[in-house]
Amino acid sequence: MTDPDELEKFAGILEESGDYKILRRLKPCAARTSAGSGDECRNGLFVDVETTGLDPNKDEIIELAMVPFRYSLGGDVIEVLEPFDRLREPSTPIPPAVTVLTGITDEMVAGKQIDPSDVSEFAASADLVVAHNAAFDRRFLERFCPSFCRKPWACSMAEIDWAAEGFEGTKLAYLAAGYGFFYDRHRAVNDCLAAVELLARTLPRSGFSGLASLLERARQTTWRIWAANSPFELKDTLKARGYRWNADDSTKPRAWYVDVPDDQKDIELEYLWREIYKRQVELDVTRITAVDRYSDRV
Repeated sequence: MTDPDELEKFAGILEESGDYKILRRLKPCAARTSAGSGDECRNGLFVDVETTGLDPNKDEIIELAMVPFRYSLGGDVIEVLEPFDRLREPSTPIPPAVTVLTGITDEMVAGKQIDPSDVSEFAASADLVVAHNAAFDRRFLERFCPSFCRKPWACSMAEIDWAAEGFEGTKLAYLAAGYGFFYDRHRAVNDCLAAVELLARTLPRSGFSGLASLLERARQTTWRIWAANSPFELKDTLKARGYRWNADDSTKPRAWYVDVPDDQKDIELEYLWREIYKRQVELDVTRITAVDRYSDRV
């Protein structure tokens, strides 16, 4: 077997030539740094689910991974701890497309169960739950284990400005490649470990850690403003301003909406009154914090 130091030497030679870019395999639990003196620490929990489909109202979890990690309030990943990783047999066969994507077969999950009480106990000490696409994972996990409803959540895909840092996409494997490493994709625990590694790395332009950038965004209060009954002919104007259309949520209006920071709420309302409605109207405005963000409650 070739000596690892020799392999690294060869990799360095290739990189120095300027004609090659080397990707290194992610080593398990490699994301570790040292906390500054006197830094107060918190417990993070990175989660990922593999499911039979995209609809949390009818599809089911077939794999759940949770990777606990310790972090400083300043955004340093201190320690990555032992993960929780379980498979679960759904009530119907796994769709072939899901097996192709995840590698999880009906034979692998046969007879396997995940006890929600075990999940709740494992997650009990988490001060913050993080996922890469929390809008997806949170909706599945809250239905499976209600204790997740009471936790603050953050999203490593949406709450780090990857574009501003020079990345052209937000997929986990793409971001990992941008940092020079690869991993075995689409198994939940591997995705979690790769994402925690991203949080521990320094962002290329701002110089902050990924976690520090995420925490800054996650701590902010935002407001969801619903532009209900807005003129149809101005839909393109709203879309260009960043509004999204809610078409299938029975608990909220079929309308355009936007999420804005706390200091932009009044500015956005005045814009709607002036440019969209041409008068002051009563609009549905919801305050959002990390406790409810990415959940069905908003």
